[in-house]
Amino acid sequence: MSDLVAIVYPNEAKAEEVRQRLLKLQKEYLITIGDAVIAVKTDTGGIKLNQLVNTTAVGAMTGSFWGLLIGVLFLNPILGVAVGAASGALGGALSDFGIDDAFMKELSANLHTGNAALFVLIKHMTADKVLKEIKDAGGVVLKTSLDESKEKMLRDALASAAERPAA
Repeated sequence: MSDLVAIVYPNEAKAEEVRQRLLKLQKEYLITIGDAVIAVKTDTGGIKLNQLVNTTAVGAMTGSFWGLLIGVLFLNPILGVAVGAASGALGGALSDFGIDDAFMKELSANLHTGNAALFVLIKHMTADKVLKEIKDAGGVVLKTSLDESKEKMLRDALASAAERPAA
């Protein structure tokens, strides 16, 4: 079972820094991430989602490959690539995996302009080692599906960074 954690940071750069730290920890097998998305409240009041994987681009790439292959079989590879890329891009844009986009936008609606929320879908983690690596970044927990003891550990770790004066 996966757990969802959403943490608010003062800007997108800080949220991206923490996401990169988590991806590094994933390479060290300390955490397994299902999805990691940064939601930013824009000046116009809209919510921009910075996905880990651009499904439209991946869809276009795989669609163009299959379109080329089918196009070669029917002696029209250029048309095959075009149709394959278009259908792949459409399919990629319509597909959604990981954390639900509407859910993230709804939760992020109350952010202040310029703030960013990091949404992480965690499949498995070694909590003490992961918290040690991200606690100095600070942040405010927006929502979690962790049990109460783990949520308290997370809130306390992030709060300790906020209490320290900036160097």
